[in-house]
Amino acid sequence: MTMADRKRAARVTVENVSLRFPLYHAGARSLKKLALAAATRRLGRDSGSRVVVEALKEISIGIASGERIGLIGGNGAGKTSLLRAIAGIYEPASGVVKTCGSLNVLLDPNLGMNPDLTGRENIFLRGLYHGLSRPALRRLEDDVASFAELAEFLDLPLRIYSAGMSVRLGFALATAIQPQILLMDEWFLAGDAAFLEKAHTRLEDLVRGVEILVLATHQEPVVRKWCTRVILLDQGRVRADGPPGDVLDEYFLRSR
Repeated sequence: MTMADRKRAARVTVENVSLRFPLYHAGARSLKKLALAAATRRLGRDSGSRVVVEALKEISIGIASGERIGLIGGNGAGKTSLLRAIAGIYEPASGVVKTCGSLNVLLDPNLGMNPDLTGRENIFLRGLYHGLSRPALRRLEDDVASFAELAEFLDLPLRIYSAGMSVRLGFALATAIQPQILLMDEWFLAGDAAFLEKAHTRLEDLVRGVEILVLATHQEPVVRKWCTRVILLDQGRVRADGPPGDVLDEYFLRSR
């Protein structure tokens, strides 16, 4: 990303996006999935006549700098699928996703980490991916090492880490680089009790610093505290889009 890009206001544009997942084994083992998809009218066929589940259907939204978006809806509504489409992890079957600004995705504490490399090597590679200079790489290494508190384990392969150690490193690394656009699935906190308090502070500092937040969550208090706008998804479609209070009221009314 050039310096001109970094100075430009962040923006996300989703234009008529549909996302479909083929069911390659549509036999007895997939009977339950087929029945569910058919019942929710999310079953279809693609151009190759394969049976597909339609995860997103003709989604169009625009998100401007300064907005804090909450994605809400029941399980399977399409919240995580939309996040992954915006992140470029999933390629839409139709439609276009455009993003302007640096982007970070918090879906899994260990996303993008190589278990065969040491913690320090994983930090270095993440920094290179983000195009950091040598001095910035050193600052990143110092920041993550200090926050994760792994001491000599930082120079050992991730595959020998305990679950708690992996979470510490993953969280520290995922929240170390300030993006313009932050995509997050649920309120991204993990770790043991002693780690949670400082993790919560670090996460809130990260969220305050971004230009755009898109958060998929079931947690009403988090939505009311952090979001300026809420989008209700249902069966892969946008059912409501507006102020948090109005959309949350509609969601709970639908859920009764």
